[in-house]
Amino acid sequence: MTESAAPAAPVRRPPILSVLRHRNYRLFFSGQLLSQMGSWMAIIGQAWLVYRLTGSSLALGLIGFLQQGPVFFLTALGGTFADRVDRRKLLVVSQSLFLIQASVMAVLTFTGVVQLWHVAALAFGFGLINAIDIPTRQSFTVEMVGKADLQSAVALNSILFNIARVVGPSVAGITIAAVGEAWCFAINALSFLAVLAGLLLMKTTPAVRAERARPLQDLIEGFRYVTRHREIRTALLALALTSFAGGPYLTLMPVFAEQVLGVDSRGYGFLMTMVGVGALGGAFLMGRMSEAALKAAPSVAAVGFGLALVSLSLTRDFAVAAMLIPPTAFGLMLQGSATNILVQLRVEDRMRGRVMAYFTMAFLGMMPFGSLSAGAVAHYIGVPMTWTLGGIVCALGGVFALWQRKRRDA
Repeated sequence: MTESAAPAAPVRRPPILSVLRHRNYRLFFSGQLLSQMGSWMAIIGQAWLVYRLTGSSLALGLIGFLQQGPVFFLTALGGTFADRVDRRKLLVVSQSLFLIQASVMAVLTFTGVVQLWHVAALAFGFGLINAIDIPTRQSFTVEMVGKADLQSAVALNSILFNIARVVGPSVAGITIAAVGEAWCFAINALSFLAVLAGLLLMKTTPAVRAERARPLQDLIEGFRYVTRHREIRTALLALALTSFAGGPYLTLMPVFAEQVLGVDSRGYGFLMTMVGVGALGGAFLMGRMSEAALKAAPSVAAVGFGLALVSLSLTRDFAVAAMLIPPTAFGLMLQGSATNILVQLRVEDRMRGRVMAYFTMAFLGMMPFGSLSAGAVAHYIGVPMTWTLGGIVCALGGVFALWQRKRRDA
């Protein structure tokens, strides 16, 4: 060794894992990992059940609209609640309601009396609970880890979500083929017990809430904050367009799997697993992205997602589709996660619940409108052409967002 050689640098934990030093976040992560796997099993089971009962892409779109529609219309109100009350206690309530909803779905399916209107009603109930749960959960993250570890926590949340998306659909496909959809719903119901256990074991000091105006005034204040904050406004509008035009590709995946690729529930489960593989890659990238790259990531990801979706729509081969799905999912997850982090880093703490509600509206709330529209369009022109049109819209939206960003920076 020469005299100028520097001593070996100490080994450090990757930043994305350092967030696990927070006890509350470890409890949250463990519970959510099991719950998300159960939820993905229920998503696959519900889609296959609806398609088995009806054979209709329009029915799939309708159920998707009922399940996600309340997120668009009511999540701003949910964000207002999250800014007013103890978020941990509110999550205990919402997760308990999810447990009840999943249990009813399991019982109806086990007994063989389940009908489409049962699924529709329970999907709508799920959406109502989600309208409160999502903005509360998003804004609770900073209370568990603080701003210094926020980017790592959001990235790890995305990794958790997509590990579940890899495992859940695979297990669901096998489960449906072996014993039917009812077991997917039963496992989902049991998984919520893990979340509730983690929340009840947490030791938290509720954030001090300032005196609030009336709920309606809080809603108006949140809307004005989002519309006047240029960077947040632009990111959310771009995400809303992608969610509407391209996000519903997952809703139509059962039709694409059976009618276009000619595969059964196991093949469908494998395709959804590949969705998770691609999205997981996007989540890992988020944990290592610099702030400069973060600013451009949503627009670039929108372009990539749109082009990948167009390519996927053109294939009729199962193996080729399995290879094209990961980059498609990668683009959608990257745009959503990058927007999440940008918004969380820019927003004031007092507005966090309400602004994250608007993020939820843009990312998840626009999907039901897209699902309903895509289901109706696919009923007449088929799934592949519907995906082609959606992909083109997403790519053009990303190009426009990039152009707008360059104009602002010029």
